[in-house]
Amino acid sequence: MSEMANTDPEGIDGVRMTWNVWPRTKVEASKCVIPLAATIAPIRPHPDIPTLPYAPLRCKTCAAALNSFARVDFTAKIWICPFCFQRNHFPQQYSLISETNLPGELYPQYTTVQYTLPQPSQQHYQQQQPPPSDSSPVFVFVLDTCMIEEELEFVKSALKRAIGMLPDNALVGLVSFGTQAQVHELGFSELSKVYVFRGEKEISKELVLEQLGLGGAVAGRRTAAVPVGYQKGGIQNGFPNGGIARFLLPASECEYTINTLLDELQTDQWPVSPGSRASRCTGVALSVAAGLLGACLPGTGARIVALVGGPCTEGPGTIVSKDLSDPVRSHKDLDKDAAPYFKKAVKFYDNLTKQLVNQGYVLDLFASALDQVGVAEMKVAVERTGGLVVLAESFGHRVFKDSFKRVFEDGEQSLGLCFNGTLEINCSKDIKIQGIIGPCTSLEKKGPNVADSLLGEGNTTAWKMCGLDKSTCLTVLFDLSSSEPSNTSGTANLQLYIQFVTSYQSPDGQMMLRVTTVTRSWIDSAVSSEELVQGFDQETAAVVMARIVSFKMETEEGFDATRWLDRNLIRLCSKFGDYRKDDPSSFTLNPCFSLFPQFMFNLRRSQFVQVFNNSPDETAYFRMLLNRENITNAAVMIQPSLISYSFSSLPQPALLDVASIAADRILLLDSYFSVVIFHGMTIAQWRNMGYQNQPEHQAFAQLLEAPQDDAKMIIHDRFPVPRLVVCDQHGSQARFLLAKLNPSATYNNATEMAAGTDVIFTDDVSLQVFFEHLQRLTVQS
Repeated sequence: MSEMANTDPEGIDGVRMTWNVWPRTKVEASKCVIPLAATIAPIRPHPDIPTLPYAPLRCKTCAAALNSFARVDFTAKIWICPFCFQRNHFPQQYSLISETNLPGELYPQYTTVQYTLPQPSQQHYQQQQPPPSDSSPVFVFVLDTCMIEEELEFVKSALKRAIGMLPDNALVGLVSFGTQAQVHELGFSELSKVYVFRGEKEISKELVLEQLGLGGAVAGRRTAAVPVGYQKGGIQNGFPNGGIARFLLPASECEYTINTLLDELQTDQWPVSPGSRASRCTGVALSVAAGLLGACLPGTGARIVALVGGPCTEGPGTIVSKDLSDPVRSHKDLDKDAAPYFKKAVKFYDNLTKQLVNQGYVLDLFASALDQVGVAEMKVAVERTGGLVVLAESFGHRVFKDSFKRVFEDGEQSLGLCFNGTLEINCSKDIKIQGIIGPCTSLEKKGPNVADSLLGEGNTTAWKMCGLDKSTCLTVLFDLSSSEPSNTSGTANLQLYIQFVTSYQSPDGQMMLRVTTVTRSWIDSAVSSEELVQGFDQETAAVVMARIVSFKMETEEGFDATRWLDRNLIRLCSKFGDYRKDDPSSFTLNPCFSLFPQFMFNLRRSQFVQVFNNSPDETAYFRMLLNRENITNAAVMIQPSLISYSFSSLPQPALLDVASIAADRILLLDSYFSVVIFHGMTIAQWRNMGYQNQPEHQAFAQLLEAPQDDAKMIIHDRFPVPRLVVCDQHGSQARFLLAKLNPSATYNNATEMAAGTDVIFTDDVSLQVFFEHLQRLTVQS
């Protein structure tokens, strides 16, 4: 374990690739089966990345930034771009450079460099008043009030704590919603004033601004919003605080007002008739919040933080009718096109996404309910704006409470939330970009490196990331031009280059630019495939396949995921395995590929492919996290890790198999979304008898503590905070472990198994049977 922790597979660049050497042509690439892809964590912190206090030099032809792979002529003061071979002159400020006096970006070890950029001038601010300084992030909290008293109390206390943790200069706004959406005016604390928007129909950004008195209201027009004072109500134009400052105030100034408002806030008072769902206008509330932010300077780092406790039943974004006898849509309904509200709701959120991306705002979603709330419909808005998503059973559950707190924490626990990111990719001439899977939106920037075939957010060489954080990770899918490789002179053409240029606004408002330039070798894979084999990254390949298969399941009608994965695995094994035709027993795989079939076995059984038993909301949630996490974390989602604790040995990795269960062992399973501590039967009995409290059984007390401590460490570093399940062999919660284990012992072969082995009641094939089928099909002539 410790050895694993010390090696950082992403290195200084935060880049991992499915293949670390590349075939020369499209035909050779397609024979590799696993696509050419790279994952990039664009702002992952690393102690060895230098920060330079100026802007980078750009190539005048392809706009790539100067980097350590450029060829430099120190006498003529010229650099040659490794991407397009353009000769560029160094400007005056580089006049002193020489082989012994290099600027930071030319040091060979600095393949990743960060630049501090000057602040953009604060142009036209819509309300004639100073804009929030660039370093003031804006948080608009959108709070659902259609829930039981107890849940509302949980969420109110979490909100108060969050506002207390925000930096003093962060601007805060509050929108609450139930049957209607209410915007709370915070700039006038003597009288609680609320603007009410009706929940049943769509509201444009312009109308929101007009109603809030932020867009030059047209007098005398009948509107969907009325300001309501808790005393007299009625429209006033002489606001004590003009403009947007009535609704968005620095946290230090409005903390008391918001706490008072929250104390007064009650559950939605509209009557709900028996047999009906509450009337909840989630879509309108989010539109109103987006409209309110529309009055800010575009490009202000802003987040809409939605806290939702049930399904939208009113107005745009509705996912189910108010009649309780109508169930919320299931996967089966979506497959049969029997979900009457789904497409319309997705279209509404798609339009809202465009508005948010256009201004650079983020939508975060915290959903806590026993039923679905519409995560599947909102996925497009959360994912394309780079928002955070947390799904829990209750606002009182640790998964919600601890995750929500993490968002606002400072110091080492901070998520490092950044705003307004853009990613540009430059590549060598023969490389084409198919698209990106992950939290971003295509900026439709065409160029010679755009591929004809699309996958993910494509058709571009630049993407927008409204929100990104330390752990954000994107998957870039590449293609090669079908022609033979271009023959540019010299050795430069033995290497390919890819450059990732990420600009973003850091948590303290500073504009930063990070440039990562990586190189790999081209090889003629038709001549020698040995180098290709050595350059295969099994873990990255498994995660990329999981992301592609999830994407295809959502976008391609009637796509058979299991069959697609099986066919690709068989092709890969027949291309790279060693065997005699028609002799399954002769089949062997190079160690560089030997873990891959096991990953595919677990992926086929995972919640990303098997949607049975999961709601569309859960599936959307799992896939969003799969698409944004780094490779190590995503691999654990596909193939959980299992550690065994016993008296006879130190904690050690155990096989992810039912055979690992033993009465005198404790198992710790990490499946990313949950962490399970599983006590064998004997251990549980001893613990129930209280042996751990007796001084002579100190070793037993330590054995019980070890997995608890390790589980705490896992939970401490993860977002969203995973669910902790502590269970005993044969207990009801043991299913959390059993569902993830290879069913080598099932009721079908129980007679052959050793006595005392746990049996899994399933019709799933075991890993061994899966391998036998794989070998047989691979060697078939």
